[in-house]
Amino acid sequence: MKSIFIGTYPPRECGIGTFTRNLFYAMQAGLESNDPNGSFVVAMNDYDQEYNYPEEVHFTIRQESQEDYISAARYINLSYAECCILEHEFGIYGGQNGIYILPLLYRLEIPLVVTLHTIVKTPSYNEKAVLQEICKMANRVVVMSHKAIGFLIDIYDVPEEKIVFIEHGVPDFKFNQEEAKHEFRLRNKKVMLTFGFLSRNKGIETVIKALPAVIKKHPDILYIVLGKTHPNVLRHSGEEYRVYLTTMVNDLHLERNVILLNKFVSQKDLFKYLHACDIYITPYLNEAQITSGTLSYAVGVGAAVVSTPYWHASELLDDGKGVLFNFNDSNELSEILSDLFDVPEKRMQLRQKAYEYGRGITWPKIGVKYNELVQIIVKEDMKIIKKEIIPFDIMQLPPFSLAHFQRMTDDTGIIQHAKYGIPNLKEGYCLDDNARALLLAVLVINRKKDPRVLKLCPIYLSYIHYMQNKDGSFKNFLSFNRNFLDEVGSEDSFGRTIWALGYMLANAPNDSYYQISRMLFFNALPIFEKLKSIRSIAKTIIGISYYLRSNPSDENLMEVLRKLTDKMIELYDENSSDDWNWFEQMLTYDNAILPLAMLHAAQLFSDEKILDIAMASMNFLVGVTFKEGYLSTIGNEGWYRKDGERARFAQQPVDAMAMILMFHQAFIITQDNKYLDKLFTSFMWFLGENDLRISLYDYETKGCCDGLESYGVNRNQGAESILAYLISYLTVLEVYEEYYK
Repeated sequence: MKSIFIGTYPPRECGIGTFTRNLFYAMQAGLESNDPNGSFVVAMNDYDQEYNYPEEVHFTIRQESQEDYISAARYINLSYAECCILEHEFGIYGGQNGIYILPLLYRLEIPLVVTLHTIVKTPSYNEKAVLQEICKMANRVVVMSHKAIGFLIDIYDVPEEKIVFIEHGVPDFKFNQEEAKHEFRLRNKKVMLTFGFLSRNKGIETVIKALPAVIKKHPDILYIVLGKTHPNVLRHSGEEYRVYLTTMVNDLHLERNVILLNKFVSQKDLFKYLHACDIYITPYLNEAQITSGTLSYAVGVGAAVVSTPYWHASELLDDGKGVLFNFNDSNELSEILSDLFDVPEKRMQLRQKAYEYGRGITWPKIGVKYNELVQIIVKEDMKIIKKEIIPFDIMQLPPFSLAHFQRMTDDTGIIQHAKYGIPNLKEGYCLDDNARALLLAVLVINRKKDPRVLKLCPIYLSYIHYMQNKDGSFKNFLSFNRNFLDEVGSEDSFGRTIWALGYMLANAPNDSYYQISRMLFFNALPIFEKLKSIRSIAKTIIGISYYLRSNPSDENLMEVLRKLTDKMIELYDENSSDDWNWFEQMLTYDNAILPLAMLHAAQLFSDEKILDIAMASMNFLVGVTFKEGYLSTIGNEGWYRKDGERARFAQQPVDAMAMILMFHQAFIITQDNKYLDKLFTSFMWFLGENDLRISLYDYETKGCCDGLESYGVNRNQGAESILAYLISYLTVLEVYEEYYK
């Protein structure tokens, strides 16, 4: 059985790496044939560090290099492996909360087993989203404590049948305690040991404070703290914690009783220390540790363990396999240690129970369990089911909610930006968003018949009216205290406003709204033919097109539409070539608006050239943004210049919305179902079918995050984003109800 292992790996000094190596060799040893060209490891490098890896490491990933993750997926898929085993810990993968691992897992064409080393009880939004996505893609999720099963079910909504409990493995070393003590020159000492990377959450100071009372009766005690300072701590705080502990030792005159060994020992030497110790202590400061490898090792070798009641310890040390004391309680710890040293029989009982348990979790036995699990999921062939293209199901979408849209709106208009899900009043308002809000309001009235939204229309219309200048142009920005922040807004904001007003004129719910929209629309008419920006021209074309569908006899507007369309044709002819069917020399933002405008014009004019340009530019854009089967819009960190490299981040919701509207219009004209498939696929960009495999829709706030950044999701949820999401949602709903219901 050929398996691929992803995780950190020795010689990188990391507990996960040690686990990965032990699991790799345990599974290999448990197979009937040990194929030298079989299983291999994909190792994670940190901060551009290079390591001299052993021969089983065939591929490495730089933690913060997104390209490496994609290359690793290709390498694995070409390896003829039967299963991938991922060791998951948030800190070892790149991006926001390790999000870079998601695109790799999505591209795998083989079954996936994930071992979770950390499960957070109160996760951040991103921690929860990343872990949920990992669990969705996994065929099985392995945990090492029963409490972790409850967390996954109750907090992360992981199906219980997908979760497998397999204990943390323990190397099968056997050393004699007296011989180990002799080797380390500890023969006449009562040895207490704590092992692991040093950081403040380890609570070493609790033990040091407990020692003076114990030493009065047992002066031959030696407490060894074995381990280097955690690399992340060292990077940010240096040896501050070690210095603090050293100072405490000196102040309490414990120099003869405490040793802080600043080194990362081999696994063999670690187990010699574990066998040499009389009591092993894990004095962690809080309960939030779902798995502890060092605790498993201590119990596995039959050490007498004393620990604070963090999650894993509470579970592993029950039935007399250890003794618990309260967090930060040095006095209680003193009493427990004194008792265990006063009555050696109690220590021996702890050691015996721990040893008996440890015989069942040696790595050879754990390797057998993993091999059996891999055989089961390969036989089930669940990966084929996971990769199968499933027809779009409207029932999978979140319930339609206007909660964040309404939260962002006050009696002036819709507020432009948000900090996370909270309106950012400091940024005020803009014309673009209030025009989009008007468009959404009319869409909601048409689809949902919601009277609450009908009452919002006057707010957005009033804002647009307030921002219109005497010459028909518009200001754009307004402060929260209603002061104008510009004299004339961008042409882009002008075009969006004409689009919204044109849509209102075609779909006005009452005469009052129609009349004010008509006034604003025609006041702006002198500006139409003066527009220079292609996106403003395109949006104005869309607005005029909506107006003309309900007013087809307006020859003057039909002529204006023709002139604006001719401008776009001229730009297309100037910039397009055999391999670049586009209106400009680069793809930037809101790209699909340009083919969308030509599709609208083609619907009104029986002009073959307009339709040809619309279809050619749309197909070109699809070729760029759908290369991997899902929507990947052009990022605004550099855009995509002809003959250059396309930017992948930061992708914006407004671009996904434009694609959805473009495919809808293409279907209206052609009645070709392939455009509906693309429409649905584009909408799933909001819900995780994107480059980072993460949802931008926030199920808590009912808002939409502002974009996909190189590091993860931009958690701010401004007006543009929620409007793009809701307009897209209603478009999907319209298509689904009209053609599929």
